[in-house]
Amino acid sequence: MIANLISIGNSKAICLPNLILEQCQLGNLIEFQVKDNYLEIHPVKSPRMGWDEQFARMAKYGDDKLLDNPTPTKWDETEWEW
Repeated sequence: MIANLISIGNSKAICLPNLILEQCQLGNLIEFQVKDNYLEIHPVKSPRMGWDEQFARMAKYGDDKLLDNPTPTKWDETEWEW
């Protein structure tokens, strides 16, 4: 696909068709970088994206249990208030 650069003030813009935006899952916020004279554009993903699904998968397979039994301390028994 070939596209024209559009002048906007002192900058240039690329108009991307909706089909490309959907296929690349691009939202309003993107990340881009130049590598070897090529422009890479990526969607910005939430730092915790997919955690809900992974936690559900852990629970399904029983991987969400503590590895060690909790050992209460003196502080836990005398100072801690619920």
